[in-house]
Amino acid sequence: MSVEPDELSGTEQAVLLVLMAQSAPVRNPDLATLGPELKKRDRDRLAEKGLVDINTQRRPMELELTDLGWATCAKLIGSDTPQRPSGQGKALYTVLHALRRYLDRADLAPGDIFFAPDDAPDDEPDHTEALVRDAYLRLAAHAGGWVDLVRLREALPGVSRPELDIALSNMYRLPGVSLIPEENQKTLTEQDRAAAVRIGDQDKHLIAIES
Repeated sequence: MSVEPDELSGTEQAVLLVLMAQSAPVRNPDLATLGPELKKRDRDRLAEKGLVDINTQRRPMELELTDLGWATCAKLIGSDTPQRPSGQGKALYTVLHALRRYLDRADLAPGDIFFAPDDAPDDEPDHTEALVRDAYLRLAAHAGGWVDLVRLREALPGVSRPELDIALSNMYRLPGVSLIPEENQKTLTEQDRAAAVRIGDQDKHLIAIES
């Protein structure tokens, strides 16, 4: 599940895009440097909608996208240009439309683009894949059994959303690894939709790995 772009103000949309581009916790005062200033009212709305996590244990507070926030950003990329945008707003949405064409053509998710490799060790892709395989073995009833991505993400709290999305997208192309959407979409919960990884133009909710 994701929040529809028209449910958000221009400022709220812009802040989500900034957090996606940074792909890391951002100090609240720094948002005004990277994009629009985030007033308390808008910050509270984003938190209430489940789009951002706010760490008030740090001073100043830090904000980071949730899984639902990432899903909403994916929907923002290529969404319709809002009515009466500024010239800068028109340019932004033109770029986002071009980015959507690229993501679809290259069969990539936003996390494949907006992930800061400088923060990861040189062997991060192989390391993350190994963590995924280890978590899968602990969760699956048997080799090749289906495991939902909600449980997989919960089993890997130390792996960021972009890291895990990249690993899953790469593993999707490997022999013996299957990622599929839930066949009965009516059974999907909000958590299932938020935990999905988007590959191409389809959300994947379940993973199976053969021995």
